Amino acid sequence: MLREVRGYGKLVPEEMHWIPALTQGRVERIVLQPGSVVKPQSELLELSNPELEREAIDAQMQVKAAEADYTSLRVRLQKETLDQKASLATIEADYNQSILEQRLNRELSKDGLIADLQLKVSEGKAQELTQRYDIEKQRLEINSEAVLAQLAAQSTRVDQYRALAKLKEKELEALHVKAGTDGVLAVMQVEEGQQVTPGTNLARVANPHRLKAEIKIAETQAKDIQLGQSAAIDTHNGIAQGRVVRIDPAVQEGFVTIDVTMTGTLPEGSRQDLSVDGTVELERLENVLYVGRPSLGQEKGTVKLYKFDPVTGRASRVQVQCGRSSVSNVEILGGLKEGDQVIISDMSAWDTFDRVRLN
Repeated sequence: MLREVRGYGKLVPEEMHWIPALTQGRVERIVLQPGSVVKPQSELLELSNPELEREAIDAQMQVKAAEADYTSLRVRLQKETLDQKASLATIEADYNQSILEQRLNRELSKDGLIADLQLKVSEGKAQELTQRYDIEKQRLEINSEAVLAQLAAQSTRVDQYRALAKLKEKELEALHVKAGTDGVLAVMQVEEGQQVTPGTNLARVANPHRLKAEIKIAETQAKDIQLGQSAAIDTHNGIAQGRVVRIDPAVQEGFVTIDVTMTGTLPEGSRQDLSVDGTVELERLENVLYVGRPSLGQEKGTVKLYKFDPVTGRASRVQVQCGRSSVSNVEILGGLKEGDQVIISDMSAWDTFDRVRLN
């Protein structure tokens, strides 16, 4: 006996890509309609945002202004550096001259050709120029470091404005909404003239070549469904084989939804949202006694059926113990034996009679 449960549902894509709005805007034009085949660069719709366009222009102007400030600062700092180098060169010349005068006066002082006072004056001047020369070299070194720091700060400011301008440029590009993937445009969520905010789902692109079945099973029959069980999907144009890959943990309106992925090829004409019937194979029972499922019988319960006697042409009511059930069959645990003929249709109109005659 093959135990099965049945349900109904539809085919849905296994891969779906929602396309959200990246910026605020107004839907200016819808380029493609649902059903269109799209590529990653296919434009689906066009948004408009005059304020964003103005912000993008302002950001570009800020970049140009920052770049001009950087150039001006670099030229000014170069001029200051050259001025300091010229000042250092002048002091260095005076310093070298004072050293020569000091040496000359020392030689002349030994021969008594100049006064001691004149020697002391030349030595003091040389000492003063030595200190000035050292200070100017330190100033030039410090100025070089300051130049690098100021240029780095201005360069960071330029990079900041460039990043902002690039962001605004990307937001402008996002006004032309692209598919971003290969597939078929399944849903267009907006209409022309509609205002959208960032994060609003605009459209959905699906892969039409990979479909799965979403099947709704009655909650009373879903308790034995497990992942990996075999299933058959009837598209009313053929049957495809599959297996259960997901079981919804929640019950909605008396049904449990399961997902069946295809292990075989879908019949021709299969497409998204096509209504289908699904049959899930629960298990195969060996060496069991079973009969067609009575209209009023319940799984693992008792039911009174009319057993037919071909000799007398009459049917007598007997109590039957049912076991596990399937879509069209039920296991018999007691009350019947192999070969018995019973009436499984609704006989509730004759509940007051233990025996009936069949004409």
